[in-house]
Amino acid sequence: MSYHCVFPIQRLTAMTAVPQTLLDVLEHHCDMVLIDDLHAFEFSLDEHDNLHIECIDGRDAKHWEFTPAQVEAATFDPTLKSWLITNDTGEHRLVCVDAIGGDNEDDDHEDA
Repeated sequence: MSYHCVFPIQRLTAMTAVPQTLLDVLEHHCDMVLIDDLHAFEFSLDEHDNLHIECIDGRDAKHWEFTPAQVEAATFDPTLKSWLITNDTGEHRLVCVDAIGGDNEDDDHEDA
């Protein structure tokens, strides 16, 4: 028995292409963010393109904010596949994760 998996070429290109800017990655190719090795439960760009990231570290809620200039100045580290971004509190490492979606086709067949 063999399995064959087909991925759309757009999906492969988005994941293997060298990112142009952090803003582009956040807007088009990112579903989850890790900041300083912490999983952020929420990240967003506001109407002024300020980046807001929130996470829980134990019992502590943490929040980071980056200006558009700081987001634009972020640099990509191809070795670690992450972004280095600096704000008033120092340098932070961001990993942008593109989630893989699935369907619940099996569940639909079970209900029928």
